[in-house]
Amino acid sequence: METQKTATQYLRNHFLIAMPSLDDVNFSQSVTYICEHNQEGAMGVTINRPSDILLQDILDQIQLKSSSSDIAHETIYHGGPVQTDRGFILHSKTDEKWDASLDVTDQIQLTSSKDILKAIASNQGPEQHLITLGYAGWGSGQLEQEMADNLWLSCPANADIIFHTPIEKRWESAASLLGIDLQLLSNDAGHA
Repeated sequence: METQKTATQYLRNHFLIAMPSLDDVNFSQSVTYICEHNQEGAMGVTINRPSDILLQDILDQIQLKSSSSDIAHETIYHGGPVQTDRGFILHSKTDEKWDASLDVTDQIQLTSSKDILKAIASNQGPEQHLITLGYAGWGSGQLEQEMADNLWLSCPANADIIFHTPIEKRWESAASLLGIDLQLLSNDAGHA
């Protein structure tokens, strides 16, 4: 008798919401937006871990000037523990073609090229954007195992949470998409 494999559910364009019991310094109370997920692994950027770095600091390093103090004072996020010296811009899709972009959906892209920073600095980039240093990555089967170990909740992503919800409310707002109040969850997960 031939057994049929069940299809793996990939989590591209989903939020990974850290369970209260997840005490990893990189992911405690985090929300990570998954940009790519397939049989080889997963990649995303954490959207609620602000750093002490401002956009002006990065622009100074690459010798670009910003067109306004609002742009210069934008917060840069810790996107994850992988390649923390590299920038990633999660943004609303535009008609502009950037040098290195991944279409996550028909409305959201992830870009890692300098040309988009130049456009943002001159106030001509995507209106909705979030800039991170580093990303979160999982090898083949690693994220699936962490999900089975109850380290994460997941749900379809919401652009309003990414781009408009205050940073300190993103973790709870993402969980509320599932109807869950994280403050009521126990740190001890049980299995039936």
